Amino acid sequence: MIRSELIQALAEENPELRPDEVEAVVTCFFDAIAERLASGGRVELRGFGAFSTRERAARTGRNPRTGTTVEVPGKRVPYFKAGKDMRDRLNAE
Repeated sequence: MIRSELIQALAEENPELRPDEVEAVVTCFFDAIAERLASGGRVELRGFGAFSTRERAARTGRNPRTGTTVEVPGKRVPYFKAGKDMRDRLNAE
């Protein structure tokens, strides 16, 4: 599902809201998660999962076109861990 499909699905489930209002809510939700992660925090949505960041160490990479070595700096990357309820729903038989 992409962002526009999410907005459309939420608008259909909530006919009392205009599509632009639903889009504003979705934007606010994603912005809040991104801001919290950018500040080094963690976002936990009970029953769904937790968003956090992980550190990647600096390393020596290789340019695939030329084969020369390239220094890749360390960085933080987003990480998602599914909650127990989500894992149970995915593995229900």
